[in-house]
Amino acid sequence: MQETFIIAIDGPAASGKGTLGRRLAKELGLPHLDTGLTYRAVAHALLSADEPLDNEKIAIDAASRVDLGKLDRAVLSEHNIGSAASKVAAMSGVRRALVELQRQFALTPPGAILDGRDIGTVVCPDAAVKFYVTASTRERARRRWNEMQLRGQDADFEDILADIAARDARDMGREDSPLKPAENAHLLDTSQMDIETAFQQALRIVMQARTG
Repeated sequence: MQETFIIAIDGPAASGKGTLGRRLAKELGLPHLDTGLTYRAVAHALLSADEPLDNEKIAIDAASRVDLGKLDRAVLSEHNIGSAASKVAAMSGVRRALVELQRQFALTPPGAILDGRDIGTVVCPDAAVKFYVTASTRERARRRWNEMQLRGQDADFEDILADIAARDARDMGREDSPLKPAENAHLLDTSQMDIETAFQQALRIVMQARTG
């Protein structure tokens, strides 16, 4: 295995990329970073301090204090934080600060698995394996609705659907590092695919890359 073996997983909200990343990390014994949590951490810091989400200077300051060892998925997975994170992620200064942090994580031997929205295109363009995980907007909204129901949270499906569509538009339309598949990424459409099937497909591709 090369000094650093990096797997990049990109895709829109609720596509299954995070679940896939965690499964691959466990199977391969590699560290995993959900880079979306870093943007959520910035959004959470701003919301907690009652700061505006459109002040880039304040957001960059919050980004500079993100600690990868203290990303609490349970707290940061709240739906409102995800919507705020999508707005914060459009700021170039915030992206620069967090991308540097994410690259340091990825380049530490023996490598890592990172999932997000610009891993294969910006953060780790030389990753050994790149995936683009997607699913229909309605299916992704259904998954998010189910997650919120399991947590006992009130959720309106149509509101979630509209929010996911708005987040897609922001993520794909921003000038800095828009969400799009890397040219050499393997596409996994999970609209009609369970996580086990997606995992097995991805694992086969990874093992082929590792063995040359």
